[in-house]
Amino acid sequence: MLYQLTNLQIEKELGHRLKQRRLELNLSQAEVAEKSGLGRRTITAIENGEGSTLSTLIALLRALQALHHLDQFLPDPGPSPLILLKLREAPRKYASKPRKTQPASEWKWGDER
Repeated sequence: MLYQLTNLQIEKELGHRLKQRRLELNLSQAEVAEKSGLGRRTITAIENGEGSTLSTLIALLRALQALHHLDQFLPDPGPSPLILLKLREAPRKYASKPRKTQPASEWKWGDER
């Protein structure tokens, strides 16, 4: 559905969803503004789909206890292919025995007896 919308329409939809989240939490715009450190006018503008910065959106999501939804928005790509290759290396089957250390002996030049 979102693929058929313009950027402006998507901004309005995001604003609507953020407003619904705020209302679910029974918070006023002033309360969200105080929790997020944003102005009440900024909250109103975002809810009306008038755009926002990424930093403002993050602050708003944090205030609405919805920051965890970013994982759904853009999931973690997981480990890199190089790390996956290292993980596929054959695991050790046996533990190695501790190495015996040579006792420290007094050093000699070789021409001494």
